[in-house]
Amino acid sequence: MAMGLGGGGFNTKRHAFQQNAEMNITPFVDVMLVLLIIFMVAAPIATVSVPVDLPPANPRSAPPPPVKPVYISIQKDGALSIGEDRTDLDSFVAIVQRRTNGDLQQRIFLRCDEAALYGKLMAVMNRLQSAGYTKVGLLAQDKPDSSSAAKQ
Repeated sequence: MAMGLGGGGFNTKRHAFQQNAEMNITPFVDVMLVLLIIFMVAAPIATVSVPVDLPPANPRSAPPPPVKPVYISIQKDGALSIGEDRTDLDSFVAIVQRRTNGDLQQRIFLRCDEAALYGKLMAVMNRLQSAGYTKVGLLAQDKPDSSSAAKQ
């Protein structure tokens, strides 16, 4: 009769390790603490605390002040004005060119009475466009709400 040592039968496992489902964050915390210490030591070193009187830089010329836009007004009777000066449709482009010194990037604002003919406004805009002016804006006036007018 033979004797079995170690209780070894066919049903016993060689390694009976249990599975560990927990995350081990200890290495992560260690790395974070080391980085924190490195940055705490390196931050004061990165700043310069030696007082130095620096020489003044070469002063650059200040940019020119923005040029005021040219205002073109069309009244309800069709009268055309550039600023305060009245003009006609045939000669207003030459006056605009003189006022802008030939600068085609100069801003031009069109003011037109709401009772003026639409064709007059389009004629002015077409002549400005054919002269090369691209920065043309149309001005409008905000009207008060009927609710705010009723309160007054």
